[in-house]
Amino acid sequence: MAFDHRKYVAFTPVAKKDRRWPDRVIEKAPTWCAVDLRDGNQALVKPMSVAQKQRLFDLLVKLGFKEIEIGFPAASQPDFDFCRKLIEEDRIPSDVKIQVLTQARPELIERTYEALQGAKQAIVHVYNSTSTVQREQVFGLDRDGIRDIAVNGARLVKEIAGRHPETDWTFQYSPESFTGTELDFAAEVIDAVNDVWRPDQGQPVIINLPATVEMATPNVFADQIEWICDQVRYREHISISVHTHNDRGCAVAAAELAVMAGADRVEGTLMGNGERTGNMDLVTMAMNLYSQGIDPTLDLSGMAEITEVVEACTEISTHPRHPYAGELVFTAFSGSHQDAIRKCLSKRKDGDVWNVAYLPIDPRDLGRRYEEVVRINSQSGKGGVAYVLERDYKITLPRWLQIEFSKVVQGEAEINGGEIDSLTIHRLFEERYLKVHKAWALTSYDLHRDEDGVMAVVSMGQEHPVRLEGRGLGAVEAVSAALEERYGVKVAVEAYDEFALGEGTNANALACIRLTANGTHCSAAALAEDTTSATLQALFSAVAQVVDVPADTAVEEAVESAGA
Repeated sequence: MAFDHRKYVAFTPVAKKDRRWPDRVIEKAPTWCAVDLRDGNQALVKPMSVAQKQRLFDLLVKLGFKEIEIGFPAASQPDFDFCRKLIEEDRIPSDVKIQVLTQARPELIERTYEALQGAKQAIVHVYNSTSTVQREQVFGLDRDGIRDIAVNGARLVKEIAGRHPETDWTFQYSPESFTGTELDFAAEVIDAVNDVWRPDQGQPVIINLPATVEMATPNVFADQIEWICDQVRYREHISISVHTHNDRGCAVAAAELAVMAGADRVEGTLMGNGERTGNMDLVTMAMNLYSQGIDPTLDLSGMAEITEVVEACTEISTHPRHPYAGELVFTAFSGSHQDAIRKCLSKRKDGDVWNVAYLPIDPRDLGRRYEEVVRINSQSGKGGVAYVLERDYKITLPRWLQIEFSKVVQGEAEINGGEIDSLTIHRLFEERYLKVHKAWALTSYDLHRDEDGVMAVVSMGQEHPVRLEGRGLGAVEAVSAALEERYGVKVAVEAYDEFALGEGTNANALACIRLTANGTHCSAAALAEDTTSATLQALFSAVAQVVDVPADTAVEEAVESAGA
């Protein structure tokens, strides 16, 4: 069998008995750095054009990012040209720092500073790989050799920066493949770099700890971060950053736990685009904080624009179930989910703390509509169908009719397959419950109450009116008695409900009725200007399902003709 797990060895966890991060909670957002234009761009089948880069850069600025990695200018002419374009055309806001990446190689560092000439402020991000497998199998160097690469790179970064005091420089170092590096060696290299840069003397320094390859569970990564925070020198003078990848599908979780473990800064990309399985998703992590009542310091309210720009620049479609951003992420098809959402929303008042079943945040915060929350297919139940009628047509159904009508909708969905839209649901409701045969259309009624109950005189039929008279304790009983006397139909009302549609004196009314007519169960509904008209019409429409057309319409026609 080719699928053989025995070729792999479990990652060795950190022997750390004093871990503190599990008891911590995130109380504020980290510093964000968006790396879409470098890490994200190099992962694309078709790298972004200058126009696409500019559009994405402008979006990142609009969203509130203050640190943006724009490329690897020493390794790519397009990246170099884009860096120059931003600087020369003064496209970088005064409160935004651009960040550029370079390997710790002299010729690349020199070229990097050429690209940054004239920048008001910038982060020079230098890196070299420190992992065991890279040392032994790629570079063929020992620890001293790898440390020397980092130190020599740091010296050159500092030296060239000194030639350009007009720029406010921040230095950043990454021991690439940090997760595969022995922790004591990672700390040794970091300390050696900081001994050159001397953050304690005022030089801004970022130490970035990348999960270049995600090799273990997020808790192990958190242990690694906390261990480094505890052991490296100059800790109070440096910013600890993390850059997690998604090889195990846990990049967001790893970054969150890293912040709990002491990280100050997080690098990632919008929507998580990046090499292999992707980078840490900035949208997801920022919105996770937002859902916990923490200001993410980013404005992600225009989610439609974010997805549109990212898709246009990366040519990668957003998964419909992508957290917070996907088309279906707030959509519920399940009947029980729909019913719970509907009930929670109906009880919620403006100003209440958000507490709605199945919706961790208010879709409106991201520019989404409640119309997208509940959608109907064969898996949906009464709650979802009722919600759509209430939302789109202001029609409120009693519980018994919700149950009955949902079966009608489900039957339609099973026949046709796929989703049932709002117009189809309304059409089905009209055809099944609201449709009135012209012979059974209420034209007038007169109700009089005395000590014996209610006397009802009702007329129905648009072309050939029929007059009915009956007496009962209430209007429905009186008209039912009239129908029994006239057509021999025995009516037993099981339930009826009345609802006002809208507000004011011109509000329409909806009446829903369920009855047994000659032993047959019938249900109907009616809309009218007043509740009595709606109730009587619903009664007629229900009985019409058994009687069909008044038997003596022809007699009425003959009488009218003779009179004429």
